Amino acid sequence: MSTEEIGQVFVCQVCGNEVTITRVGEGTLTCCGKPMLLKEE
Repeated sequence: MSTEEIGQVFVCQVCGNEVTITRVGEGTLTCCGKPMLLKEE
């Protein structure tokens, strides 16, 4: 999933790491070899 706006939070389903977007860019966030998922608030 690509980042679309500042403040989005992505989570790794394997280890639980979370990433908060501070700068929008191209590409897919990955962790533990799998795409990270957008965390629903």
